[in-house]
Amino acid sequence: MSDDEREEKELDLSSAEVVTKYKTAAEIVNKALKLVISECKPKAKIVDICEKGDSYIREQTGNVYKNVKRKIERGVAFPTCLSVNNVVCHFSPLASDEAVLEEGDILKIDMACHIDGFIAAVAHTHVLQEGPVTGRAADVIAAANTAAEVALRLVRPGKKNKDVSDAIQKVAAAYDCKIVEGVLSHQMKQFVIDGNKVVLSLSNPDTRVDEAEFEENEVYAIDIVTSTGDGKPKLLDEKQTTIYKRAVDKSYHLKMKASRFIFSEISQKFPIMPFSARALEEKRARLGLVECVNHELLQPYPVLHEKPGDLVAHIKFTVLLMPNGSDRITTHPLQELQPTKTIDDPDIKAWLALGTKTKKKGGGKKKKGRLEEHVAIIL
Repeated sequence: MSDDEREEKELDLSSAEVVTKYKTAAEIVNKALKLVISECKPKAKIVDICEKGDSYIREQTGNVYKNVKRKIERGVAFPTCLSVNNVVCHFSPLASDEAVLEEGDILKIDMACHIDGFIAAVAHTHVLQEGPVTGRAADVIAAANTAAEVALRLVRPGKKNKDVSDAIQKVAAAYDCKIVEGVLSHQMKQFVIDGNKVVLSLSNPDTRVDEAEFEENEVYAIDIVTSTGDGKPKLLDEKQTTIYKRAVDKSYHLKMKASRFIFSEISQKFPIMPFSARALEEKRARLGLVECVNHELLQPYPVLHEKPGDLVAHIKFTVLLMPNGSDRITTHPLQELQPTKTIDDPDIKAWLALGTKTKKKGGGKKKKGRLEEHVAIIL
């Protein structure tokens, strides 16, 4: 086997070392999510909470793989976002932003961590209140979570991406909610957070993706966003956009000095992974980022909104398609939900009854019991 072939093989889940790196990243991001939720209190500043999430990931990843021969990149793979109520995604404000949380807010927390480019991504929905979540807030969260549980069981070798899209739309409808348009679940590879194989959350004539079949040893970030509104979010203010990713295949000679300075800093600090403009000097960044985006050197992650009064929930998890079944490595327990709807659809019940592991002789009963208990909680 040549060095190139060996290198290619090592990047795959067939390598125990790669699996360990994914699981290490997942353990860190799960703990970071728990920390962020604990910091979510009425009147807490959103920017402070986001910064604590990022700082925790940087600190914890800095403590692993320190004494290895080859330098291993590690850290934040997607900046901490905290999107409130009808804000759909990507809200990660700058230091000057004064936005705070309020009692009763529905919070979508989205973040990712990587070790050596192997990424663990997670998103979770939390309502800022004591006691069980009821009414339409419970419906929209249950819709996202049940859709995620169904997706976990359908993202398996031999199944197609379209199978998952159709199923999660059916789940959302059962809770009288909509799947939000434009959300993609991506295959992930080393240093690639948005691979070419995707699952479209909502199939429609305007948005098409190539049909793809899931294969063993692949990794996916399954991304589900549900809404009590029409599921057609809009960009209201470009100035709210703070997260960007370098478009490594694009080049352009920037005209402004501020743009060249900022792009040079980005290329050094964030050559591949998405980053927050919070990490740059704010005044200079505001000037320089515009030219970089206009000439497609940076890909922006816009802050999208549903209509005021609409409720939005977000669940994202990372799944490893292992030989012995699907291994969901990022998650956080939900609050108690008391939705107004119940699941009666036989297709949805059948999907939820599917196992996530390949059957083995003996030893499986206890695990199945826990699985059924979890599904019962969602319903």
